[in-house]
Amino acid sequence: MNEASPIRLEPEAVVVRLHVQPGAKRSQWAGRHGEAMKLRVAAPAVDGKANEALVRFLAEFCGVPRAAIAIVQGETGRAKRVRIATSDPQAVAARLETLL
Repeated sequence: MNEASPIRLEPEAVVVRLHVQPGAKRSQWAGRHGEAMKLRVAAPAVDGKANEALVRFLAEFCGVPRAAIAIVQGETGRAKRVRIATSDPQAVAARLETLL
């Protein structure tokens, strides 16, 4: 992972820069947006529904429990940093890197 990569490894976690587009037809990855990974979520940005959909989608994609996903920056905006706690951060990072 180079410095421009939206994926950063930490001990026991992976931190990902995301650009989230709420209100999509379905939740799916949509490539890159600048230095972030773009993710469309099928929930409106109302009452935290988009954040809930984001956490649910990432947990399923990364194979971790929902409680392992934390939005560490950008709770109310489209630009977010998300921490994914895992005992195998290299495996989660490798799975995310396949999308780049």
